[in-house]
Amino acid sequence: MNGDGEAANAAYARARTGSRHPGTAPAPRGTAGTTTTLSDTDFAASVEDRYFEDYVPGAVYVYGSITMPREDILRFADEFDPQSIHNDPQAARQGPFSGLIASGWHTCSVTMRMYADHYVSKVACLASPGIDELRWVQPVRPGDSLSLRATVQDARVSRSKPDRGLVTTGIEVIDQHGQTVLTMSAMNLFLRRQAVSGRG
Repeated sequence: MNGDGEAANAAYARARTGSRHPGTAPAPRGTAGTTTTLSDTDFAASVEDRYFEDYVPGAVYVYGSITMPREDILRFADEFDPQSIHNDPQAARQGPFSGLIASGWHTCSVTMRMYADHYVSKVACLASPGIDELRWVQPVRPGDSLSLRATVQDARVSRSKPDRGLVTTGIEVIDQHGQTVLTMSAMNLFLRRQAVSGRG
C-alpha cells in the first residue's frame, strides 16, 4: 500500500473510533421520540397505527427540533464528507461561507430522523422509491436548531397493487430564525388500512 492509501486508512480509522479534533467527545446515540410535534395539529393516528388513508393531501405537520453541535458537525464530516468547509474550522473561516457549516448530507440525516420518528408509519411503510429536487438552500452552522415541516402533496392508490398507495411529501427544514435550509420531495409506499383489515 502506498503512503497516501495508508494515510487515508488511518484517517478513516480515526473517524470510526473517535474524532481527530481535540476535545470532541463521542456522540450520544439518539433515541426515538427525542423530538416533538410543533404544530397545533398532528395525525389522528399515531405512527404505530398509521396507514395510507391517513395521509391526506394538503395536510401540514411540523416536528422538531434538533440542534447541530459543532462537535457533531465535525464528527460527521470526518467520517462521511471530509471537505474543509465541514471539518476544518480554520480553513472554513477562509472559505466561501466564512466559517464552519454542516455537510448537506448531515442535514439530510437529521431530517430523516425527524421524518422517521414522527411522520412515516411504523406499521404500513413498505419502502421509498426515492426523493426529488433535493436542495440545500442555506448553510447550517454550529448551534443551529432545525425543525421539519412536512406537507402531504399527493396520495394515490397503486393501480397494479391496490393494497398500497404512493404518498408524495414536500419537506422543508427550517432553522431557529425561520429560514428554510433544505427542501426536497419524498415518496413513500404505504399499505392501505382497508387492505390490511380485509375490508377492501
